[in-house]
Amino acid sequence: MKIIDISMEVKGGMLAYPGNPAPKLERYSSVPKNKTNETLLSFGSHAGTHMDAELHVKKGGKSALAVPLESCYGKCRVLDLTKAGKEIRKEHLEKFGIRRGEIILLKTENSLKGYDKFREDFAHIKESAARHLADKGVKAIGFDYLSVQKFNSDEDEVHRLLAGNMVVFEGLNLKDAEEGEYVFAGFPLKINCDGAPVRAALIKE
Repeated sequence: MKIIDISMEVKGGMLAYPGNPAPKLERYSSVPKNKTNETLLSFGSHAGTHMDAELHVKKGGKSALAVPLESCYGKCRVLDLTKAGKEIRKEHLEKFGIRRGEIILLKTENSLKGYDKFREDFAHIKESAARHLADKGVKAIGFDYLSVQKFNSDEDEVHRLLAGNMVVFEGLNLKDAEEGEYVFAGFPLKINCDGAPVRAALIKE
């Protein structure tokens, strides 16, 4: 069995989406001065690898606490879209024959460029692709950047279509994940919030 960690490391100074608070880790108790080492963690609900709840894009929507854990675990497929360019459209997905109830992870050029610095021109999902995923009844979608939506755009329907119809995981690092079938595990913290940090992994038997 092989386990591939597809999460971003949570650390001070890590990449954050513009306008979001910068993550901080502050040691407030240290050995040998104190009996234990303990750290204060401070970061937004959409920092690093995280899950978007419906509440993120809809007033009165379901929070992260309401997401069934069954939607965060199960058979999944990684789709290689590294040559699709910066706009992921319906036509890029149709050839994969996406089925109802699947967990789908989209590996784009973002995974090849990494998370060293924020790039405004990151690959993103267009409305036609989001609608296709919703129409197919996908259980969960995973994306390899801090947002599924084009930077600084008004294409809010992308977020609404995805978060309103499936569990959305953002900030995945799929660099080491080849296209194919896996078991996905990505459980959010148990908090009543618009999103939650996630430790995500792929399991290959």
